[in-house]
Amino acid sequence: MDGNKKMALWGSAPMPKALLALGVPTMAGMLVNALYNLVDTYFAGALGTGQMGAVTVAFPLGQVVVGLGLLFGNGAAAYLSRLLGQGDTDKANKVASTALYSGVSIGAVVILFSLIFLEPILKQAGAIESVMPYAVTYTRIYIVFSVFNVFNVTMNNIVSSEGAAKTAMCALMAGAVLNVVLDPVFIYALNLGIAGAAIATAISQIVSASVYLYYIFRKKSVFNFSIKQCCFAKEIMAEILKIGIPTLIFQLLTSLSISMINSAAKEHGGSALAAMGPVTKIMSMGTLIVFGFLKGFQPVAGFSYGAKKFDRLREAIKTAVLWSTIFCAIFGLAAVIFSEQIVSLFTKEDAEMVRVGSAALRANGLSFILFGFYTVYSFLFLVMGKAAEGCVLGACRQGICFVPVILTLPAVWGLSGVLCAQPAADVISAIVTAVMAVRLHRELRAAETHIPLPPLDH
Repeated sequence: MDGNKKMALWGSAPMPKALLALGVPTMAGMLVNALYNLVDTYFAGALGTGQMGAVTVAFPLGQVVVGLGLLFGNGAAAYLSRLLGQGDTDKANKVASTALYSGVSIGAVVILFSLIFLEPILKQAGAIESVMPYAVTYTRIYIVFSVFNVFNVTMNNIVSSEGAAKTAMCALMAGAVLNVVLDPVFIYALNLGIAGAAIATAISQIVSASVYLYYIFRKKSVFNFSIKQCCFAKEIMAEILKIGIPTLIFQLLTSLSISMINSAAKEHGGSALAAMGPVTKIMSMGTLIVFGFLKGFQPVAGFSYGAKKFDRLREAIKTAVLWSTIFCAIFGLAAVIFSEQIVSLFTKEDAEMVRVGSAALRANGLSFILFGFYTVYSFLFLVMGKAAEGCVLGACRQGICFVPVILTLPAVWGLSGVLCAQPAADVISAIVTAVMAVRLHRELRAAETHIPLPPLDH
């Protein structure tokens, strides 16, 4: 898709066509990406409860690494879509290059730090004595090669901002499909056990990175990526970081929330800890599909806001909320109805793991119906450059609302409190979102009719 076609898709194509053309490829890619995370969990579960626990406690650290890519990738993407809407391609090139090289450089430093303090980090993430040897083996390999994942996440956001959703899909699917093929080979055929799962993931990330490198070197992008284009001017860094930092906070809080759930669950035994792995990965599959669809919403909303096409922006919001909520309702109800059958796929002998996992999946499935509404506005505030609101919403579901709940409910309600902590935070976050959404639409109407209102950031 050339630049003119992309601009037409963002600015004038029928909204359903624009959202489907931009969102479905990324959504499909993220679905496959989520599936290969589930495949890792599935094969680890077949090895034993300890190996399942290893993948479970490694997941939060992986989310931190992803957060570094999102810090610069998502921060730049929101700004890039507005710059393209304003026709400022020179500045857009500087922003894209700065984000890519900064993300990889800082990612490498954080990965080195994580390797030095790996065991304390895993212990904080919930690793118990029986899980720790497997967790160290898996995570050490996984984290070394995560520098490619930082590159992939950063590029995914930048590529999505220019509407090249098919490229993002191909990169994600190439790695995901390869991981599904390599997992049984390395784990069983080569008899590498849990280390084999990490090696398969590492190779898959390298392949995904190769797709993006091909895209860059063949000059298929709207942007020119070059170290010489890197610019750390105050204006550019402020625009990237004011969106990137709330996104990073959201990702760090996601990691924190998973770690806190794992830590609370381990008090009820290894089976309860292991049960959190499949539940987290299954619900992450639903969230990634929503995120993938909203990657199509993001450039349309950003372009419309930058071009002051308020009618088109409102249409994009309405369509995105409706479609994402329908999906969340279907996905959530399926998780509720088939909870026991789903969790049973990840263990053949541990009945307690199935019992705990099924209860957790039912609770999370019910509250997931609210996720689409919450996430549309979380994306919207960020793409509009509303850093304060984006930060509040980004921190709500996994932080502001979640932390008090996870600290109090288990003390009052035991294991049931652990399982219901995230659903309770979901409900509170949806209420906060509704209040902020009303205020946002008032501001949009005022901007369209030139009626002054106090800015949202104050």
